[in-house]
Parts: sequence; C-alpha cells; structure tokens
Amino acid sequence: MARLQTISEAEIQEMSSTLQSRLVTEVVAQVQGMLEQVSSATLDIAVTGESGSGKSSFINAFRGVGDEDPEAARTGVTETTREAVAYTHPTVPTVRLWDLPGIGTPAFHPERYLRDVGLAQYDFFIIVASERFRECHVTLARCVEQAGKKFYFVRNKVDNDLEASARRRGGKGFSEGDVLEKIRCNCEEGLRKSGVAQPRVFLLSCFQPQRYDFPLLQDTLERELEGHKRQVFLLALPNLTSAVLEKKRTALGGSVWRAAMAACLSSMTPGGAVRSSVPALMETLRSYQRSFGLDTDSLCRLANLTGKSYQELYREVRSTSGRELSLQSVEGMLSQVAMGQQVLAGLLESRVPVLGTITSGGVSFVASYFLLRSALKDLSEDAERVMHKALEGSGAESNDRQEDIPDPGDFY
Repeated sequence: MARLQTISEAEIQEMSSTLQSRLVTEVVAQVQGMLEQVSSATLDIAVTGESGSGKSSFINAFRGVGDEDPEAARTGVTETTREAVAYTHPTVPTVRLWDLPGIGTPAFHPERYLRDVGLAQYDFFIIVASERFRECHVTLARCVEQAGKKFYFVRNKVDNDLEASARRRGGKGFSEGDVLEKIRCNCEEGLRKSGVAQPRVFLLSCFQPQRYDFPLLQDTLERELEGHKRQVFLLALPNLTSAVLEKKRTALGGSVWRAAMAACLSSMTPGGAVRSSVPALMETLRSYQRSFGLDTDSLCRLANLTGKSYQELYREVRSTSGRELSLQSVEGMLSQVAMGQQVLAGLLESRVPVLGTITSGGVSFVASYFLLRSALKDLSEDAERVMHKALEGSGAESNDRQEDIPDPGDFY
C-alpha cells in the first residue's frame, strides 16, 4: 500500500496563495471586461437632408461645439458635403455623427443613395429639413424604414419661421404655439401620406438647442437605444437640462462598484496598500469630469458656444474633484474616506469573499467606492451650476429638481 504523503504547513500556505492569486486575477479580468464593454461601444448616427437645411449645424449643436470651432463640421449656404464625413464626439470618441451628402437634386435616387453612403453601418438616421417639406424627404424616409432602420425627422430653423410669421402679422394675433403646431402637422401629414405609419417630427433651432424640441429629441433617442449604446449616447449629450444631468449621474453610478473593484483588485500585490489604487481612480475621476463637461476643454467649448467667459463658468466648479484633481488630492481624499471604514470593510468581506482574503483590499474597495460615489454627487452639482450659468439670459428653462445619491446600501 502506498504511503500517504504528508503536506507541510508551508505547502498549504503556498497552495492557498496560488489559489488566491488565480481567483483575484479572474475577478480582475471579469470586472475589467465589463468596463471595457461600455467604453468600446460604438454609435454611428447618419445625418442627411437637403443642401442648406442645417445638417452640419445640427451635428455641431449635438456635439456641443460652435460652428467656428476648429472641431466643427463645415457649414455654409452651399452644399459643403460631397461624401460621408464622420465627426467624433469631443469627449466620447466612440460616438460618431456622419454628415452625408445632400439630397433633393434632380439626380437623387434614394435606393442608390443609401447604398452609396453605406446604409448598414449606421444605427439610425436623422433627416433634416428647413423652410419646406419636400417629396425627397418622404421618399428617403420610406426607403430608410423599409431597410429596417429607424429615422427621426428634424424640422430645423423654426426660429426663422417664427420671426417671419411675427413680421407678417405685425405682432397682432401671433401665437408661437399655433405656428409650431402648424409646421408639425404639415410634416406629419406628409409622412403619413407616404406610408409612414407613426412619423416622429422634432422642431428645433440649432442656434438655440435648449429650446423647442431638441431636449425631446435627445430623450427619445436615449429611450429607444439599448444596452451600452444607450449609455454612450447619454454620456455624449450636451448638458442642457437637469434631467440629462440626473440621467448621467444614474448611469455612471451604476458602474461605480465596477470601477472601485477594478482599482482595488488590479493593485493587489503582497504588501499592497490603499495608495496603490490612486492611478486607476484618477483616470475614473477624469472620465467623470469629461462626462459632466467640467474638464478644461469642455468648459472652453461651452464658453465659446454661449458667449460666457471661461472664468465665469469655472467659478461654478467648487468641488475638490472638479477643481483640484491631482495625485496628491486623490490620495488625500482616499485617506480621509478610508479612516473609520474598518467596520464597513468587515461587512463587505462577508458579502464579497474574494476581498475578505486580503484585508487591505477590503479597505481599499470601500474607500474607493465611497470616494467615487461622493465625487459623482459633487461633480453633478458642479455641472448643474455651470449649466445655469451658461444658459443665464438665454430664456431657457431647466428643471431644478435634484435627487440625492443613493445610499451605498444599494451595492449590497
């Protein structure tokens, strides 16, 4: 009979260490994989319409850049787009808006047009019209729908229509609501006659995106997208309403635990400490800044777009995570949060066993989680103040309702 080989205490410790290391590696890979799925999700939006309808101005307004900005799509009274041109979003580069060649020429054939511009690569179409509703819009909309793609009809430059109507009436009997309703009904009727059962028409002015149907269009697109595409679209939206800011905070809040766990587990080395999570946390906080439009580039673009000075907007950013983001400041915030978190770390270890194997890991996760949660609340409040300052004097109305960040218990 073979003798049973005894296992020494050292061998047991080595086996335990090996299993622990492999388990941590697997968890890190899974968490990082979930984060990468969101960051790598792409969204391609096709924008088409007649020459001079304001396609390029729409793309610029959606991206939050002015027509004179170096990153802006080219605008002009004549057709400037000869082939499909992609414009990436300045803070969410996986979101691309495509300025397609103009329609409406005598040689326009919708089937050939959609084939030439590459119909299949776009997630949905925005058809832009101004001043008049024409047969080419109807024909293109029908072909896009028949191809199984969604389209949204944008009636642009309604501010010009309102001004013209007011001049004709001399200010007597003029009703903005009646004029807008007449324009909407005309567009919807034309689309229904062509066989579009449920036409969706949005009235807007690219020079006043906070007014008319621009927020409604954003809300509709965000609601009808799914999965990671919905989240990247939401993070790409300009901060024109409090509702958008709340949605961004909710979306980012849902992945705080993943970001905190990735920062914690990726730094798990023998003798690892809380400070080792700082570089990963710094990158996450920078992404939060960009999402809320609080980084330097975003504030400069907003200043150029609204006529406010950069200094005016920056004064509304008051949080440490918004103004003083550096390795030293993050280390300081993390250390403050980590103090007194030992009890919570013990609770977390009982919920997430892999962290219970490394005490410093448990503390690091708890501190990281609370730090990111707190920063989200502070940055969203900064963004709210910046938005109000940017829209000050524009006549825009925004929803002032805010909600507190959920208690960390939602993680458990």
